[in-house]
Amino acid sequence: MFMKMTKKVTNISIMLVMVLSMVLPLQQTASAADVLTVSEALIKQDKSIQTVEGYIVGTVKGGSGSSISFTHEGPFTANTNLALADSPSETDKTKILTVQLPNNAVRSALNLVEHPENLGKKVQLKGTLEAYFSVPGLKNVNEYQFVDGTPSEPQVEEVKSSVEGQVVSKGTSVALSTATTDAEIYYTIDGQDPTTDSTRYTAPIMVNEDVTIKAVAFKEGLKNSNISEFKYQVALSGLRIHDVQGAGHQSPVANKAVEGVEGIVTKVVDNNNFYMQDIKPDKDYRTSEGILVYQKDHGQAKGNLVSVDGLVKEWVLEGYSDKLKTDLAVTEINASHITKLQEGQKLPKSTIIGLFGLQQPTKIIDNDNFGVFDPKEDGIDFYESLEGMLVEVKNPGVLAPQNYGELVVVPDFWKQKEFNSSGGLNITEFDYNPERIFIDINDESFVAKTGDFFLGSITGVVSYGFGNYKVLADREELPTFVEGKTKPEVTKIHEKHKELTIASFNVENFSALKEGRDSTSDEKVSRIAKSIVGNLNAPDIVGLVEMQDGNGPINDGTTDAKESADRLIAEITAQGGPQYVYTDIAPVDGKDGGIPGGNIRVGFIYNPERVSLAEGTKGTATEAVGYKDGKLTVNPGRIDPTNPAFANSRKPVAAQFIFKGESVIVVANHFNSKGGDQPLFGKNQPPFLGSEAQRLEIAGIVNQFVKDVKNEDKDAKVVLLGDFNDFEFTKTLKKVKGNELTNMIEEVPFKERYTYSYQGNAQVLDHILVTNNMAKKTKVDIVHINSQFMEEHGRASDHDPVVIQVKLDKVR
Repeated sequence: MFMKMTKKVTNISIMLVMVLSMVLPLQQTASAADVLTVSEALIKQDKSIQTVEGYIVGTVKGGSGSSISFTHEGPFTANTNLALADSPSETDKTKILTVQLPNNAVRSALNLVEHPENLGKKVQLKGTLEAYFSVPGLKNVNEYQFVDGTPSEPQVEEVKSSVEGQVVSKGTSVALSTATTDAEIYYTIDGQDPTTDSTRYTAPIMVNEDVTIKAVAFKEGLKNSNISEFKYQVALSGLRIHDVQGAGHQSPVANKAVEGVEGIVTKVVDNNNFYMQDIKPDKDYRTSEGILVYQKDHGQAKGNLVSVDGLVKEWVLEGYSDKLKTDLAVTEINASHITKLQEGQKLPKSTIIGLFGLQQPTKIIDNDNFGVFDPKEDGIDFYESLEGMLVEVKNPGVLAPQNYGELVVVPDFWKQKEFNSSGGLNITEFDYNPERIFIDINDESFVAKTGDFFLGSITGVVSYGFGNYKVLADREELPTFVEGKTKPEVTKIHEKHKELTIASFNVENFSALKEGRDSTSDEKVSRIAKSIVGNLNAPDIVGLVEMQDGNGPINDGTTDAKESADRLIAEITAQGGPQYVYTDIAPVDGKDGGIPGGNIRVGFIYNPERVSLAEGTKGTATEAVGYKDGKLTVNPGRIDPTNPAFANSRKPVAAQFIFKGESVIVVANHFNSKGGDQPLFGKNQPPFLGSEAQRLEIAGIVNQFVKDVKNEDKDAKVVLLGDFNDFEFTKTLKKVKGNELTNMIEEVPFKERYTYSYQGNAQVLDHILVTNNMAKKTKVDIVHINSQFMEEHGRASDHDPVVIQVKLDKVR
């Protein structure tokens, strides 16, 4: 009898301990032998479960890894983590352990948002030693104990829900419970905190609409539980993909939960993303039948028929650092559950773009600020209406050299009438060629140039990234590739005894540095020299753009470009060209933009057997050139170099030359780049051209210099050349030209009028302007040797040079 009574009492005691252990934190601190200090925990990151003792010194403020920062003073905003240290005054982040507070009683008791009084308290925490915020951490903390002070007041265990996650089906039954025996639960669904006056929980709650349940548990003799909150969003059911996509750039159900959305997997992007397309399309040409699905480690394969539950999001995919401000979002389902219904299904029929299919707009990208969704008129709406869908581009013609593993094409190359002389598309003031289609083949080794084409169809899924819609295609499935007839040109201008030839050539970050990042290889030097001698017929004067100092990107204070120039001139001579002479003005170190350390600038090489630099003193980097008594005040000299308009940009250099007794002033320019301009197919229409304002200021300064010269000498002959980083029809070039100059680029036949290629748009950035008195005696030629080719084709730079020939003695 005694033994039976003892066993019964023992069982009751064990049960009592178990109940109390669910209610209270650890009531007894771990022994010193079982506890790690923070410094020990920082080292022992082996994913073992350990108890760590330290002082609460704050929370994580932001960042991760070496960039992590902490908040050590209230008010605190993060309730999901703590910072733990061996000293209550510690601020050295290398001596602080990051602590994850899971959504449990530990978070409720310790977080500094609700309990700022815990700052500085000493605690023991039990959890897993592993990285948190990419620094040593303690995760999954499930037990705690304050070391100093009295134990925490006994408290009812928090209320739990039978349904995890926020997305539920209509009619879902939610049961509430607490681990504390005989505790009563009260709840609200109106957003108010529950009390004993709220609804008492007696039966599961039926969820038929979006709702937030707040619940608290009470029991006499114990502290009330912390308030638990459960948010449920009722998933929309019965929707097809076109319902989710809608007829617009934003999903009509964005940020809503959906369930049972079906489609066939058409493209597996990676382990976490795939595209699927509906097998039951609607008849609305404005709505897409494809969509992106995101789920980590989704495990799907092309041809699977799947049903997807999840949250609809408008998500900005890959892009530049400012993509959230500039790029369009892609509609996706952030999947909570994916059901595979069938495998190996036939893919939906692809939509043809071009002849015998949909005709993409050829003039307008957007003309209504997204006011009307009109895929038949606006290019940006056309591609949005196909987002996520399989499309087929038949017999595409290549509009630009392959870049970053992408090809820019148009369908039906054989019927295109708007191609330029290389087989590309020129831009105009009112036409930026929305018909261009980007094909992402993810192969930067693929060799293709403007004018090449494919026989057959390229099929892929329409996506978006880096400011453009693009078709994701498989490199292995490309049709037959045919090399076109585009070849590097030789100028039509030949040396004539009494005629001066002047060229503008952007030599793309040229320096004497032969190896390393941003260096200039011997092969590139040879190609540039060959271009000057063979393709340009060795002009008398060449304005060089993007010359760097002697050691290029090595940032050691060097600014002199003599070594770089000597390297180029030596190669020109070796290839049968003249022994040119170089002149420039070295910039102030680090003040003219470009690659750090390179000290990019403009300069000239000239053939001393035909032309000479007029007598004069060379100017300094900060000395402004003027014109007086028929001469530049310094030669060469910089135009207004201290003007704030030239901040972080190249200063124009004017040089006065003598040819056959005739004087001519040549100004080399390199205006600020178009960096900061928003994409053509971006979220802001029309795009904001952030770089334009500075170019307009510079344009005004350069034009004023010409005015000053002409005011001194109405017969003066002035040539402006270089990379103006803007097009012939823009405000910039109109302001440079003013009433004093003629832009010779405008004399070039339209189909030959391009010096650069950007995203498949052929365009003019490099110009030569002459004072009006020279225009009728000047011939011009753009020599297409670079912009439409890859290095594999012999490309020496990314710009095409421009050449003029002037009957200088006939100018009056």
